[in-house]
Formats: sequence, structure tokens, C-alpha cells
Amino acid sequence: MATTQATSTRTLLTGIAVLLAGCLALAGAAQAEVESASIAIAVDPAINQMAEPIPAVWTADAPRFTAKYPETQWTEIFGQPSHAPIVQPASFTPVPVVAPPPVTQSIRPVAAYRVRINKHVRHFLERFQTGYRREVVEGWLARSGRYLPMILDVFRQKGLPDELVFTAMIESGFNPTAVSHAGAKGLWQFMAPTARLYGLRVDSWLDERMDPEKSTVAAANYLRDLYTQFGSWDLAQAAYNAGDARVQQAITRTGSRDFWTLHRTSLLMEETKNFVPAIHAATLISLSPERYGFTVVPDEPLRYEEVAVPRSTRLARLAALSGVPLPALEALNPELRQKQTPPDGPYTLKVPVGAVAAVHAALEIDASTPRIASASHAGVHVVQAGDTVSRIASRYGVSVKLLVKWNALDRPDRIFPGERLRVSMPATS
Repeated sequence: MATTQATSTRTLLTGIAVLLAGCLALAGAAQAEVESASIAIAVDPAINQMAEPIPAVWTADAPRFTAKYPETQWTEIFGQPSHAPIVQPASFTPVPVVAPPPVTQSIRPVAAYRVRINKHVRHFLERFQTGYRREVVEGWLARSGRYLPMILDVFRQKGLPDELVFTAMIESGFNPTAVSHAGAKGLWQFMAPTARLYGLRVDSWLDERMDPEKSTVAAANYLRDLYTQFGSWDLAQAAYNAGDARVQQAITRTGSRDFWTLHRTSLLMEETKNFVPAIHAATLISLSPERYGFTVVPDEPLRYEEVAVPRSTRLARLAALSGVPLPALEALNPELRQKQTPPDGPYTLKVPVGAVAAVHAALEIDASTPRIASASHAGVHVVQAGDTVSRIASRYGVSVKLLVKWNALDRPDRIFPGERLRVSMPATS
């Protein structure tokens, strides 16, 4: 895949915000009398050609979000706790883009997304603007800039309404490494069985729930299937949280296919009852942050290039040979559970923009190292089952410290069969 880029996040949010503001103005007078007033947000096919953003929406000198509040307090916000740290790649000098990427043809959305304004949604609107939660929500809004262009591109290809992307705000706060108490992971908080059902690999080597793009494709397919089943985005989102069986049971017992009717019963979990109105509130805030007193500078969209690497490629060794900072490789490839590519075949690795040539050169150097394990054959040992760094060092009469240094072993306790380790001093040393 080429450099990941898509439409401007600022352009999207500002353009839809203008559309939404008009709808809100019309509905405002009726809100005091009609508790369940709703707004239909029509998706304009010309949305890809929106004008530049209104400066007031994104204040350049606004304070950036800081991780002042622990993730465990998310439970007070929407009942979806997460403990994973927010890993940011190292800084790189941006490489100028010679030509813009081709525009992806969008499929007409299957149905408009309707934002409800009632007491449940207003509860979360107020909650998100109160106390420490305001800073947390500003963090979500800022971090959304990294992933929204990609998510929008995927959702449009799948024919999903743009506003549906803010489901990820309540699922994970746009944190691709988020992990819930129940074991759900990633931007879209997939449980492992559902992830596998939608084509994501989850095993001891890979957890593609942590891959932002692959998990987004899976989430789009899942949401589309749920909409097909229930005919309502509210019910689709409720089923995303609670499972389709529970939502179908509630529909069967009440005879209603309206989420807000089901909300008044005891048939849905409190977490699910909160999940949908929280998404509605997050959508309203995201589409018009200044209306709710938020001034946000969105993060730059995530950009990377891809390189095919051999099986069992360790990130630490690749970083050492290429000069690409290890934290950047790890942050761009959070799905690699062992910090190396799987041993069952080549792998497409994400690398910083501009690093492709250095990575290719590093792979050539690595490939020139003989693969046969022999102390007399270029000083290389191929790891066998049962090998440890200590045993290998003892076998070749070198210290563990040197063996670790020569091979850039960030985790000496984790070496795997088939890996090639240098067991004598490099010729360039």
C-alpha cells in the first residue's frame, strides 16, 4: 500500500458542522417541547469537495491534550475502561508529497445517520463538558486527527455514513492500543472471536485488532451487517456493544425496533443504554466542537509506507541495521505481539515515510549473512528449539553481554527457532 493519506480531517468536521448547525437551528425551538426531537443528517455527495475549514473551529494556539488523567477513569465517562498506554511514533522529518493520492470513489451511504437530542444525549453532552472529562474529550478530538482520514476512506468505500466514524470515539477514544477489562482491543474494541469472524488474525504472533486499518475494515463490515439485520444505526450500535442476540431478544419481547423504546426497559444492559447516547453526544461535539466550548488542534494524519520483509524479522535488528528508531517501528506495527514478524511467511511491515530505502538496504545486509548455523561459517548461529542466549554464548565462548549487543536483542529472553544470531565480532567493529 502506498503512503496512507485521505481527505482532511479539518475539512470533514467543518463541512459537516456547517450542515449540522443549520439542522440544529431548526430543531432548537422544538427541543423544549419535544423531548425526543431528532435530526436527520443528510450526506451530501459533494462532501469530498468542501472548502477550507473555518479558523474558529481549530484554534492554532489552543493547549494540547496531556495524559493528566488515567485511563481507568474512563469508566465514569461511558463504561468502557481502557488501560493501554498511548504509544506515539518517534518524530520524523516529513517527506514532501509529489502528487496527491487518487481519490477513492465512494459508495452511496446505505442510510443517513440520525442524531437524537433527548435527555439521555444531553446528559452526556453535559458530562463531556464537565470537570476533567473536558480535557479527556479534547484528547479524543485531537487524537482523532491521526485516524479519521483513513477511517472515513474505509467507511465511504463500504457505503457507511460519515458520522458513524465517531463510534470509535466512545469505543476507544481513538486509541489503537486500548484494552478493556473484558479483553476487547484496538480502535474498535473487538473481542477475539468476533475479530476472527471478520477476518482479523489473533494468535501468539499477531493481534490485528491493534492494526488501525485492518480493524477499521472489520468494524465497517460488522456495522454494515448489523444494520442489515436491524435496519437502524442505533440498534446496530447497541448490538455492536451488547451482541446481536441480546438486542434481538429485546426486540422480540417488546415488539419494538426503536432503540429508545428498548432503552426504557430492563432488557438492555446499562452499559448498552449509555453506549448509544454517548455516541450521539460525541458525534454532536465532534461535528461542531466550538458550539460546545472545545478548541482543539487535531493531530496530523498518520502517514507511513510499507515494505515486504522476510519471516521472523525482528524489529530491533531491523532498527539497528537501518537507523530507523525502534519506537517508531513498534508504534506503527502494534499488532506484532513478539516485536517480530511471524515465522510462517513474508510480512508487510509499516515504516515511517522516507525510510523505505534504508529498510531495503538493511534487509540486503541481513540477507547476506549466511543462514547455516556454524561457528566457522561467518560466525552465525541459527537458533534451535531449546536454545537460550546464555547457552549460545557459552557454546561460542562469548559473553552474553556481547551477544546481546551484536544482535540488538531488546528481549534476550525471547529468541525463536530459525533466528540467525551473530556469534563473533562483526568485521566492521
